[in-house]
Amino acid sequence: MGEGAARILAGLHEDGQVDAVLAVGGSSGSSIAARAVRDLPVGLPKLIVSTMASGDVSPYVGAKDVTLMYSVVDIAGINRVSRAILGNAAAAISGMAAAHRARHPGEPGMHSGHVEAVVSAAASDPSPGERPLVGATMFGVTTPAVDAARERLERLGYEVLVFHATGAGGRALEGLAASGMLAGVLDLTTTELADDLVGGVLSAGPDRLTAAGRHGVPQVVAPGALDMVNFGPDVPERFAGRTLYVHNPTVTLMRTTPEEMAELDARVAAKLAAAKGPAVLFVPLRGVSALDAPGLPFHDPEADAACFAALAAHSPAERLDLHINDPEFGHAMADRLHRLIQGER
Repeated sequence: MGEGAARILAGLHEDGQVDAVLAVGGSSGSSIAARAVRDLPVGLPKLIVSTMASGDVSPYVGAKDVTLMYSVVDIAGINRVSRAILGNAAAAISGMAAAHRARHPGEPGMHSGHVEAVVSAAASDPSPGERPLVGATMFGVTTPAVDAARERLERLGYEVLVFHATGAGGRALEGLAASGMLAGVLDLTTTELADDLVGGVLSAGPDRLTAAGRHGVPQVVAPGALDMVNFGPDVPERFAGRTLYVHNPTVTLMRTTPEEMAELDARVAAKLAAAKGPAVLFVPLRGVSALDAPGLPFHDPEADAACFAALAAHSPAERLDLHINDPEFGHAMADRLHRLIQGER
């Protein structure tokens, strides 16, 4: 997709039809965008709004003048945080496009009236009424579940902030939970704990999954994507022989072992047991990520069994005979979180 987009952009630029390029995405979307703009000339504005922009950005920038903006929340719908950030991005790229047009007045491209219209639209802020905020965690491999939960929660009257579980995303969620801004937390994707345990590149630190419990914020939690540890293109030599999956050119995933899964889920259970507020664990018995299903690279019934055995000691827990990405799983988590927020014990 990146190669194809690069060819299209090259043709448009050759015809004088490009004044700037704006892209939005997570790790895969940012990788695609980075490839798409790599061959464009220096001086042509390139802006990527990315969930990955708070870490090592060299794979996305390379040796080109690519501007990165951290999205803070994941790219999943419009809310009071993403509205401001994406509005800033639209205004920024419009201003860059206008400056580029001024430097190249003889070429066809975006006319000034178009630029002014985009800037005006970006500056407007049709903020909705203040709905209760819910924080949710998502990865590419848990997106269907979070989308289903988010849609259900929005219908129930909440505004959902989705955080990409990239380390920085988990830390941002913990900070908001501690600030008192969140009515509840739908922590479906706890994968950052695997990176903290095993030594991956997307750890959110040992305090991940503690702020909501410490401050009494209602939470529902799942072992989403605990089947994987994240690395860059190169995996440390000490993990030779492990099951690997190249997620995109900048991310390689490693399957967690039964022993690691057992330790991870024991940690999840211990963190929830210490919570001062209501906390319910949801266990998807048919797999914890998009790669953890029959015929897919991370399907490992032994590791999943170790996971579920470690979680068996935790109560309350909902064990559902579903895959984590079945819509019913996301709906069940959303419905329970709503009841917890409404005061269900």
